[in-house]
Amino acid sequence: MLSDQPVTTYAIGSTNGVMVLEIGSREATWNGTTINLGFEPQLINNRIFLHELDLRRNLEPLLCDPPLTFGTNRVIVIDPGHGGSNTGTYSVLDGRFEKEFTLDWAKRLAPLLETNGWRVLLTRTNDVYVANSDRVVFAETHHAALFISLHFNSTANRNEEIRGLETYCLTPTGMSSTLVRGYNDFWSDNYPNNQYDAENLQLAVHLHMALLRATGLEDRGVQRARFIGVLDGQHCPAVLIEGGYLSNPREAKLIESPEFRQKLAEAVAGALR
Repeated sequence: MLSDQPVTTYAIGSTNGVMVLEIGSREATWNGTTINLGFEPQLINNRIFLHELDLRRNLEPLLCDPPLTFGTNRVIVIDPGHGGSNTGTYSVLDGRFEKEFTLDWAKRLAPLLETNGWRVLLTRTNDVYVANSDRVVFAETHHAALFISLHFNSTANRNEEIRGLETYCLTPTGMSSTLVRGYNDFWSDNYPNNQYDAENLQLAVHLHMALLRATGLEDRGVQRARFIGVLDGQHCPAVLIEGGYLSNPREAKLIESPEFRQKLAEAVAGALR
């Protein structure tokens, strides 16, 4: 039951876990991990109101739906971000490019997933340019059951203080995104991947929590975006992971460490065991 008392925060629990919400804030936590709502909970006449879309797209998948399981289709596409002329961001320490680290992460992850019974396909296996649209077609052509895109982060102004782990999935139709980066964010847009809104969120939260436990990075939350071209056209649950900030000196040092990238790979593989 929702409290009818004028409290600042409140919790909703089920056998799956506990969601903690705050009046006037889109930021919530699920079992201690940060997620983002589409709309701020409101207190009206001493009663708490949540938007219907948040109930259906955020609360129900986590509180009410069975945990995400994987059936007989064991094809997973791992997408090392960037490549070739698309270098991605660069390390504040020595200028090494993101594309190098995402490919290494993917190559470490693939054999671990194969040990777990997955058939693993990479959208690129060397330093070549692959268009986002081709990455989507690749996953569809191979009838992927899951799509996971691997990236490392940076701030637009190279702010060295910002750090942490973020995991992205597609914004549900009718909601605003948590990240737009200057792109249009039309709430009415409906993409093929929106049919997997519930599974996207479950997968994102599951992987995000595993990575936080393994790395100890700051929790920057499960985020929503529409402009990420490798996600919107997918016909399977799909997420994008930002495994730390190359613009932060401490995290750049970690990301440049093979041991840390192995830790990232083991965390993802363990979550999908």
